[in-house]
Amino acid sequence: MTQSLTQSPPAAAPAPVTIRRPLAVLAVILLGQFMAVLDASIVNVAIPNIRTSLHATGSGLQLIVSGYVIAYAVLLVTGARLGDRFGQRTLFVAGLTVFTVASLACGLATNASSLIVFRFLQGVGSAAMVPQVMTLIQRTFTGTTRARALSAYAAVISGGMVVGQIAGGIIVSSDIAGTGWRGVFLVNVPIGLALLAVAPRILPGVTTRVNRGLDLPGLAVLTASVLALVVPLVLGHEQDWPLWTRIALGASAFGFAGFALVERWVHRRGGEPLFADRVLRAPGLILTAASLFLVMCTFGGWVFVLTIHLQSTLGYSALHAGLLFLPNGVTFGLVSLNWTRIPARFHRAMVPLGLLLAAATTIVMGLQMRGGHDIGPLELTVFGLMGIGYGLAFSPLMARATGKIPLALAADASGILVTCVQLGVVIGVSTFGTVFLTLAGTTALSAAHAVATTAIAEGITVLVAGALAAKAAR
Repeated sequence: MTQSLTQSPPAAAPAPVTIRRPLAVLAVILLGQFMAVLDASIVNVAIPNIRTSLHATGSGLQLIVSGYVIAYAVLLVTGARLGDRFGQRTLFVAGLTVFTVASLACGLATNASSLIVFRFLQGVGSAAMVPQVMTLIQRTFTGTTRARALSAYAAVISGGMVVGQIAGGIIVSSDIAGTGWRGVFLVNVPIGLALLAVAPRILPGVTTRVNRGLDLPGLAVLTASVLALVVPLVLGHEQDWPLWTRIALGASAFGFAGFALVERWVHRRGGEPLFADRVLRAPGLILTAASLFLVMCTFGGWVFVLTIHLQSTLGYSALHAGLLFLPNGVTFGLVSLNWTRIPARFHRAMVPLGLLLAAATTIVMGLQMRGGHDIGPLELTVFGLMGIGYGLAFSPLMARATGKIPLALAADASGILVTCVQLGVVIGVSTFGTVFLTLAGTTALSAAHAVATTAIAEGITVLVAGALAAKAAR
């Protein structure tokens, strides 16, 4: 970076917020976060019913699943920036409103095309709501209370993904009031309305608002680059990798390089790039963000691959498959909420050791499943140990990154970190999902071997994340 970049004046810092009911604030924002995470996974178990009901094509089904997360991921930094401009409470409530209305529209959709559009709108609502969660945590809590709040945040992220598998199976199987698959979207409506009733009274107003630029050129290039990467990965396997998918993948590489150039150009013109240099220079932020990205690539990819294998290959019901995720979700949640009890002298080594455990258990579980047999106690035990590994890594990574960030940079930093987390899920599902689907073939044994191969690839990726995390801790 040039000298002029390193001397950019930071934006004025909003004053720390004094809260009379911090736990009530945390409950409201984490429930909103939970809904956003839940919606990224709950739809997976309803896909067979959606296909039958709406006569959706395979490509349409994949867009129904991925459209939400794509919109959610690419708009997160802009959502954080708008939160600084208009206030975190205002953006949280606005995003929650869009999300709730879009959920109702999804539940009433009459064809696949409209469902894709409404899913995208759900993602837009989440992108406005979710960045405010981490910013409010940073501005509401300090010291050990912030670490505990971030631990609860991490538990909600993992719990939302696991509960989505289970809740989706229960809702679809119960067919409440004849809603069938529509119930996985309609369940958001009463929760959203309840939050809308209390959020304006519970969440703090912002005493100082920062008039931040939106970096529309950067947003346009980043969105196009992400779409050029994710869409061919999602659709390529089903369409036998036509020429357009290969062209799009190549274009995405140029797009991300172009995004870096656009960010420099925006800065030189006196604007505020999405990924501002002063934020990226926060100690350890880049390496921590990269670690989080790879961790969520593997975690999101494994949940997706295992869900397909359990239901399509082993023939488990949606509810049965979802319940098998409980050991992983419970251990992740317990460790995420209690890691601060571990003596501080072990914290530096805890993240890489946790990721080493996660990598080893991912590979072991994949190898155990390569014979195509049912999931038994041994596999569930390994799955639970995997949750411990991820739990030892995720929350401390978030706490380490945010603990060194000045309050003035809280919104941008939270947007970058959450963007990395969500893009990790998108790219993990699309890449590891593609590896699995390409290798799975038509027999149960070939699918089981595909699970093993994918697990080995994911385990190696987790080891890379652990190396980056260890370097960031130095």
